[in-house]
Amino acid sequence: MDDIESINRTVQLGKRPHPVPMDLASWSVLQRCLAHRESQRTDNPHVIVTKITKSGRSAASTAYVSHIMDPCGVPPRTLRCTRLADLVSTLDPKLVAAVLGMDPEGVMIYLADHVEAGRLPEQCERRH
Repeated sequence: MDDIESINRTVQLGKRPHPVPMDLASWSVLQRCLAHRESQRTDNPHVIVTKITKSGRSAASTAYVSHIMDPCGVPPRTLRCTRLADLVSTLDPKLVAAVLGMDPEGVMIYLADHVEAGRLPEQCERRH
């Protein structure tokens, strides 16, 4: 809970070097989690609180977080990959790597194989 910055809509995730900016959809989901957490009246410091973790201080298990998404049919790994692909293709990959605490080479695999014609030098445009 202490790692959420509402004014800038950022979250400090783990040991990443910078707070991670949240897109509108992710921020909306976070707000729903916080509303649920508030209804649980808990002192647990984590965002996601379950019946089991409500009375303690431990985080929800990885299995819980994975299975809570089963009804939507999209595994968390797919969501992560899709989000990274979107960030890398719309922003500077080096900036994305720096903000997320990743190696620049690690984000390059998310680059799309299509480049908009307006972003290519004229000599490259003629070849395509």
